[in-house]
Formats: sequence, C-alpha cells, structure tokens
Amino acid sequence: MDAEALLPLAPQLHWLSLLERELFLFAAFWLVLGALDELAVDLAWLWLRATGRIPTRRADPPPPRLSGHTAVFVAAWDEAAILATTLTQVSLAWPQPELRLFVGVYRNDPATFAAACRGAAHDPRIRIVVHDRPGPTTKADCLNGLYRALEREETRHGLVFRTVILQDAEDMVHPAAIGVIDRAIGTTAMVQLPVRPALAGGTRFVSGHYADEFAESHTKGLVVRDALGLDLPAAGVGCAVERGMLRLLVAAGSEGPFAADSLTEDYELGFRIRRMGGGSRFLRLRDSNGELIATTSYFPNEIGPAARQKARWIHGIAFQGWDRLGWAGSWANRWMMLRDRRGPMAALVLGTAYLLLAIEAVLLLSGTPHADNSVWAPWLWSFATFLMLSVLWRSTWRAAFVAREYGWCEAGFAVLRIPVANVIGIMAGWRALAAYCGNLRGAALRWDKTTHAVHPAAGVRLGSPT
Repeated sequence: MDAEALLPLAPQLHWLSLLERELFLFAAFWLVLGALDELAVDLAWLWLRATGRIPTRRADPPPPRLSGHTAVFVAAWDEAAILATTLTQVSLAWPQPELRLFVGVYRNDPATFAAACRGAAHDPRIRIVVHDRPGPTTKADCLNGLYRALEREETRHGLVFRTVILQDAEDMVHPAAIGVIDRAIGTTAMVQLPVRPALAGGTRFVSGHYADEFAESHTKGLVVRDALGLDLPAAGVGCAVERGMLRLLVAAGSEGPFAADSLTEDYELGFRIRRMGGGSRFLRLRDSNGELIATTSYFPNEIGPAARQKARWIHGIAFQGWDRLGWAGSWANRWMMLRDRRGPMAALVLGTAYLLLAIEAVLLLSGTPHADNSVWAPWLWSFATFLMLSVLWRSTWRAAFVAREYGWCEAGFAVLRIPVANVIGIMAGWRALAAYCGNLRGAALRWDKTTHAVHPAAGVRLGSPT
C-alpha cells in the first residue's frame, strides 16, 4: 500500500498498533489457560480409559415390565407442530404398563393442547395437565405443575411412583433407555443418559455444531465427572430422578422439586440432589446394534435461534448458577463448576481474539510496524506456537468423537464448524449478560424457548458407530 497515502492515518495506525499489543497479551494469557484446562480433562479421560474405569458397555434388552411405577414429565409451550409425534413415539418405544406420561400445557396455548390430545388419543397412560397459570412461565414452573398432578394420581389410584423421567416436547427416546433407567434407579438417586443431536438436512453448519459439542462433552466431560465421583449436572432430558428424592426436595422448602425461578432448573437439579446426599450417575451404554442409548433431538439450524438458546444456558448456568449455587465441594468439583461457568469469559476472550485478527490484517496491509517489537519476544512466540498446537489437538479430539457417532465425513465438517461455534458462543455470551442485567433491574424470567418444526422421528439421520 502507498506509504504517502497512509501518512494522514499514521497517528491512528500507531494507536491501533498499541491496541494490538494489549489485546494480544490479554487473549494469549486466557487462551493458554483455557487450553491447559482442556488438556487436563483430556489427560484425565485417557488415564481413566487406560485403567479400565470407563469401559464401553452394552445394555440389556428393555424389560416387558418395570420394577415400579414410572412417570415421564413433558413440559410443553408452543409445541403444536411436534408434540403429537413425540407422545406417539414415546408410547411405542416404552410400552410398559407401569409407565405414565404427564404432559404439561397452558390454557392460553390451545394449539399445543390439541396436539397433546391427538398424541394421547390411543394411549390411556397419557395424562394431559393444563397449567393453572397462563404461559409461558418457566419450564420449571410447568414441571412443578406436573409434579402436583403426579401427587394427585398417587392419591386417586393408590399408587406409589418409583421414578420420574424428564423429557422435552421435541425428544425421540431410545427403546432401551427405559430399562437402563429402571435398573439404575434404586442404586442412585439420579440418572443422566447422553443427548445425541440429530443432523438436520441441507446445510448443517449451525445445527451440526451442537452434535460436535455434545459428542465431545457427553463422551468425555461428563464421563470423567462420573468416573471421579464428582457432582453431575442434569441435562433436563434423558434424566431420571428417584421419587423419594423429589419428595425431599419439596420438603426442603420450595413450592416444588424444580427451581421455578431458574432458567436452567435441570442443571441445578443435579447439584441439589448431591447436596442432599443423593447419588448420581451418567450412564453411557450401547444397545445390541451398537447404537448409543441416548435422547435424540433437533437443535436450531439458524444462528439467531442458536445464540438465543445458548444465551439462556449461559444466563442460567454461569450467572444464576453463581448466585444460586455458589462454590462448594472439593477442589475438583469447584474446577468443574468453573468450567461450566466459563461462557461469559469465553465470549470475551474469543471476541478479543477475532478482533485481534482483524487489527493484525489492517496493520499488515498498511505496512505499519508493531508498536513494540518486544511484544514478539521469543516467549510470546512460544505462546503463539502452543496455541496453534492446542487448536490442532482440540480439532483432532473433536473430530474423533464426532466420527464415533456420526462417521468420518461428518468429522471433517466438525473441524470446519469450530469458527461457527465460536461466533455463536460470542453472541450468546453478550446476550446472556444483557439478560442477566435486565433481571437484576427487575425484569421477569420467561420461558425463552426454541421453536421446533420437525421431529427426529420423521426422518432422523442416526449415522453408524465405527
């Protein structure tokens, strides 16, 4: 670029160079710290695998009868498009007579109520519960309404439920999951099964990044926590809780077992159960065909809805979680809680890193020298080299986990989707911060849910394990 043409911009470019130096120091420090954090979990997973503490297990076939009465809770708001399919699929996958499905709908959502009626038409085990408040409230508030309906069912019919399973209105359940849960409850108070995002047709660069993240976190992160006996967050789907533990949660003083003033009541549930002395397990098993026993769901395939959904997760886990759960337990538990709550900081650091790349491009094109050559001292170059190697390391791990569930072709897309995931994370982090500040100023919590138009049972691509 012509140096004379840039002379009028020299002061601005000099200040831009100074800004670049500060951004580099900030981003390098936190990115290296984050890379070391991930490396520690990787090494823990490798050690546990090598010592046989996390073997690959096969599940027994689902039993024709359950050990006791089991309830499935499905909270639904604005789910007219898929709720009937969900109820039909659950009814067919889990035909055991001891099962009852409690479906929560709102009186000001007649379309969802009609869909629930269609789904329940051929299964007397389904109970439709109309919430006593207009929607949307919070999901936890709706679940508490279902819990009260379960208590009425017990009183009316003289039943004692043994297990409560949480599912979402868009879920497709695995037939063998009910057997895994039935055998585990009684030995532990809570069971969490993996979540397996379905791959949407057409472009999958947004929806597919959920598959990448869950394939890694539900193969490595939660497996490590379970093997080390650490606190386990519940995912809200494919999650089962012993009935007696729900009774204890209610006795603790709340209006129901689920935290109605939380955006991520499912995440909190696991920690509350452990703090009340209950055990929890994350169970990762495969059926006789090698398919993962998991809950399958479609996730948003557009950036806006994806950022909105993840903002709710970050708001509930990072901001509300800090306020409501604090920091408790062993150093390892606190480490995992810190990892859970890193969303806002990750958004800031990633945003800084991308801004740094843009500034570097401007300086290179203008031929402007760096403000201080000591910035590029050998030890900082070592930082940069370490970060590049960590990116390759992370990409390899993610590709391997995705290949296991979705095939090697999808693993290649997983690497290409990493920048997409970063952009969504940045948007979600800032949106979560704005929402949290709004709540501090008195704004009411609302069920900012994701819209679902297609159910995975209508054409899910399951892939093949390798």
